[in-house]
Amino acid sequence: MSRIRIEGLLAAFPKLVGTGKQHTYVETENVRYVYQPIESLYLLLVTNKQSNILEDLDTLRLLSKLVPEYSYSLDEEGISTNAFELIFAFDEVITIGHKENVNVAQVKQYCEMESHEEKLHKLVMQSKINETKDVMKRKASEIDKSKIEKNRGEKGGFGPLQSLGSERIENSFSDLSISSSGSGFGSGPAFGLNTDIDSFSNKTKGRPTSSANAPPKGLGMKLGKSQKANQFLESLRAEGEVILEDVKPSLGQSRSAAPPLTDPITLNVEEKLNVTLKRDGGVNNFDVQGTLALQILNQEDGHIQVQVKTGENQAVAFKTHPNMNKELFSNESILGLKDPNRPFPTGQASDAAGVGLLKWRMQSTDETMVPLTINCWPSSSGNETYVSIEYEASSMFDLQNVVISVPLPALREAPSVSQIDGEWRYDSRNSILEWSILLVDNSNRSGSMEFVVPQADSSAFFPISVSFMATETFSDLKVVNIIPLKGGNAPKFSQRTQLITENYQVV
Repeated sequence: MSRIRIEGLLAAFPKLVGTGKQHTYVETENVRYVYQPIESLYLLLVTNKQSNILEDLDTLRLLSKLVPEYSYSLDEEGISTNAFELIFAFDEVITIGHKENVNVAQVKQYCEMESHEEKLHKLVMQSKINETKDVMKRKASEIDKSKIEKNRGEKGGFGPLQSLGSERIENSFSDLSISSSGSGFGSGPAFGLNTDIDSFSNKTKGRPTSSANAPPKGLGMKLGKSQKANQFLESLRAEGEVILEDVKPSLGQSRSAAPPLTDPITLNVEEKLNVTLKRDGGVNNFDVQGTLALQILNQEDGHIQVQVKTGENQAVAFKTHPNMNKELFSNESILGLKDPNRPFPTGQASDAAGVGLLKWRMQSTDETMVPLTINCWPSSSGNETYVSIEYEASSMFDLQNVVISVPLPALREAPSVSQIDGEWRYDSRNSILEWSILLVDNSNRSGSMEFVVPQADSSAFFPISVSFMATETFSDLKVVNIIPLKGGNAPKFSQRTQLITENYQVV
C-alpha cells in the first residue's frame, strides 16, 4: 500500500465518524475502519472488509492497553513525544498485517531488550569523561597557582623570574586554549572532547557512584537519533540554545514487565509498601501488605499443596484464603484446599496475577524499619535557594530503580544541579526534579544531591515522593516445596519475589 493511499484513508476517517453513535467501526466500499476513542484522540485500525471483525476488535483492545504503558499523557503532545516507543510496541503486536499471539507483559519484555555492546560503549565513554574531568581540575589548579605567583612577583619585585615561569606554563598547556588574560579556558573544546560530553554534563556531576557508571537497561534495541537529528541539535547548541535530553527515569514510573511464565507452576510473592515520613524525622504511617499468588499452566498439576517457610518477623500477621485449610497452615505451614479432591484453577490470563493463597500485613512506627529515609535542607541566600537532599538506605534490602521526585516552584528553565550521586531529570510540565539511582547496595547506602533555584519557601519542596523495588520482603516468605496429592514426582516450580512502593512520601 502506497503512502498516498494511507494518507487518503486517514484523511477520510474524520468525515466518516458520526456523532451520537455507539458503533466502533465504519465500513466503506473497500475498507473497514475499526476505532476506539481515547480521551480526545482515536485509536484507529484500518482493515479490509474480508477480515474477522472479532479478531480486529481483540487487536484494537490490546493496542489500547499498550498506549498508556508508553505515554504519560493521552494527548497529542504526549503521543508525539513517545511516538517511536508506541511504534515499536505496535510492531510486536502486528506483523505483516496479522496479529501476534502476545500479551502486554510480553510486548514490554520484547521492547526492553538489552545490548551488551551499548553497555560497554557507555562504560568506556563514562570512563573517558571522568578521566578528562580529573585532568581539567589538575590543569586549572596549576593555572591558579601560576596566577598567585605572578601577583606576588609584581608586588615583591620578582617580575623576570615570574615571567619565565609563566612562559613555561603557557607553552606546556597550550592545548587548553588559555585566553591571553589568563582568566580561564578559551572557546575551543578542551582536550579534544567532542560535544557528546554535553549530554552527560547534567546527569553525572559530583562523585561517581556504581549507579552512575552502570548503563540504563532497556535501551539496546531502541532507535537512536538519526545523523540529521544530531546535526540539528548541534546547530542549536552552537546558537546558544540549551538542549535538555528527554530521559525517562530508569525505573521510576515504569517498571519492567514480568517475563512470561515458562515453568508449570509459578508462585508470586509481592509486598506493597505505604509509608509517610515526617520531614523533620519520624514516621506518620508505615504499612506493608503482602500476597502469595499461585499460577498453574497445566490442568494435571492442579492437585497440589504448597509448603512455605515464614521469616522470624513476629509483627507480620498472616491470613489464608477462605477456601484454604487454616489448621494445616497453622500447624505445618502447608497451603492446601479444604477439599483435597478439588484442584487449583489453571490457565494464564493476560493480566491475571494468579490465585491468591495467602495475604499478610505489617504496621509499625519504628523508624528503623523504614528501608529509605530522605533529608531535605532548603536554605535561602539572596535571591536564590540552595537545596541539599540526602538519602540513607538501611542494610535490610538492596533497592533497585530508586526515583526521588522533588516538587519545585514554577521555573522558566531547569534548576542548576551542582552535585549529584546518580542521574537527574527535570519534568518541566509538572515542575518536578527526578533523582534516579539504578541500584542502592552496600557500595552506596547514602548519597546526596545539591541544586539551586530562585528564592522559594521551604514548603515548596514537599511532599517528596519516592519509588523503588527490591527482591526481598519484610515477611521473608519462601516456598519450600510443592507436594503432589496424586503421587508421582513434584512438578517444577519457580518463585518470584518483589517489594514495591505503592505510596512512599516525605511530608
